[in-house]
Amino acid sequence: MAKIELRQLHKSYGHHVAVRKLDMEIVDGEFLVLLGPSGCGKTTTLNMIAGLEQPISGQIMFNSTDVTSVSSFRRNVAMVFQSSLLYPHLSARRNIEASLRHSGLDETEKQRRIAETVRMLDIAPLLDKLPSQMSGGQRQRVATAKAIVREPAAFLLDEPLSALDAALRLSLRSELVNLQKRLGTTTVFVTHDQVEAMTMGDRIAVMSGGRLEQIGAPDEIYNSPATLFVAGFLGSPPMNLISGEVAAGWFRGDGMSVPVAVPPGPATLGIRPQDMRVVSPDADSVLKVKVFALEHLGRESIIVGEARDGAKARVIVAPSFAARVGEWLGLMPDPARCLLFDASGLRIPFRAPVAA
Repeated sequence: MAKIELRQLHKSYGHHVAVRKLDMEIVDGEFLVLLGPSGCGKTTTLNMIAGLEQPISGQIMFNSTDVTSVSSFRRNVAMVFQSSLLYPHLSARRNIEASLRHSGLDETEKQRRIAETVRMLDIAPLLDKLPSQMSGGQRQRVATAKAIVREPAAFLLDEPLSALDAALRLSLRSELVNLQKRLGTTTVFVTHDQVEAMTMGDRIAVMSGGRLEQIGAPDEIYNSPATLFVAGFLGSPPMNLISGEVAAGWFRGDGMSVPVAVPPGPATLGIRPQDMRVVSPDADSVLKVKVFALEHLGRESIIVGEARDGAKARVIVAPSFAARVGEWLGLMPDPARCLLFDASGLRIPFRAPVAA
């Protein structure tokens, strides 16, 4: 097992900076998710942990030992990629055996590891099949077996589920989490899918533009986003973000007013769609929107409204809620659930007033 520390890790390609002075500690035995949009630096970070790429500067520590210049093979990590990367001419059994070819283990120990891995992943029926004879999910199970059988210090997974259909992703998601908890192996999982991040990770590290925006437990990241980027990126449907000004103890923007006890100045108010309610568009201090679309999801519906400036706002309503495209509605936020962000994008702590 491994405790992994990244100290001021920096990587660039020509004039493009992929990872900027990254500091991060990955606890021994935890499941950490690197989350962010394409190009944010998460895969580059994973590749540097693996030793597949060298940083321009900074250090990578495994259990307090500097491995920055140590080869990938000697770091004792195992990677699983989006593509299963199986040898097409070898059976599943031979693919798994190939991971132990240079391990130095005797044959008895090799067969013990293979048998245990096959049992854990329930892939015995696949052992004599070629990759071309397997489904996408089966290939990923075999690729995972290739990683597990080495008993590495850390598992590194780069979007291993993104090429699979939705039902299979859901199934393999829970299998991977269950497997990681049983093995207790330090795991770093890269994804741009926030549902994967929220449901799989012990902690989530949100990245943007090569920087670490925030790291914490899923509930912390969701309920207390540290930056405007995290607030807007995490959540489905996304958080409503309304630009405005704070003056005399009130936030005002787009006709909406919310009491806030913070210093005056430009600010952005964030409110989750489930924390707003629909009221009359003639009510005071509400966000007035014209219904742009109504999305029915079975157990709930989402109204997509368009404000006068063209900005979109979303509110979750009961599936029986009736609304017509083009109809004007008022949206009223719950002041106790509002978040505020300053002009630089950092969250402004404040305590919402207690209702009388």
